[in-house]
Amino acid sequence: MRRRPRYGGRMSRRDAAPHPYWNHNVHYHRLVLDAVPDGCGRALDVGCGDGLLVRKLAGRVREVTGVDRSAAMVRLARERSAQVPNARFVEADFMTPDGAPSGGFDLLTAVAVVHHLDFAAAVHRMAELLAPGGRLVLVGLARNRTPLDWALSGAGVPAARFLARRHGGKTGPPEMPVLDPAMAWGEVRRAARECLPGGRFRRHLLWRYSLVWDKPRR
Repeated sequence: MRRRPRYGGRMSRRDAAPHPYWNHNVHYHRLVLDAVPDGCGRALDVGCGDGLLVRKLAGRVREVTGVDRSAAMVRLARERSAQVPNARFVEADFMTPDGAPSGGFDLLTAVAVVHHLDFAAAVHRMAELLAPGGRLVLVGLARNRTPLDWALSGAGVPAARFLARRHGGKTGPPEMPVLDPAMAWGEVRRAARECLPGGRFRRHLLWRYSLVWDKPRR
């Protein structure tokens, strides 16, 4: 089996940082880490918050950049990542032409970010920032609309309570912005199919979906 290269000094190859807290988004960081392509050189985490996922990615990727519109989040991310030499943070709106680092990323991640934006515009912008053959990994939220949606969401309640107790409760940086999703599950799935043909969409237990898409090389 081919091993992923190790970066970021003393941090574990499986996790670039421990879990200082747990919530429904952090729960799916493992999914993101497992999707990192072998030999990934450059990664961008959109809406990086306090930089927790960036610090984890730094154990698998040569160079990781986190971008966030919140000055408070970027300050916190820089403070908490001072000992991670291959991580950097940019305060910017990645949707603007000059709001993100130059493109050509091998990996772009976004956890609980896309529902703050216009879905189609956001994923098209993310695709632009990827190098040919690069990978986009999204973890997002959607709202319930159908009886099936409500039934599937209800199935996650026992698991969420168990995991919250196991990890000491649902927590996170208090400055993190929170917004309820506007798009329903079916709408997100259809939009993903239209905007990112060939993408792998999956609905998960803790009220999240994942979307993994590889940009064509040509």
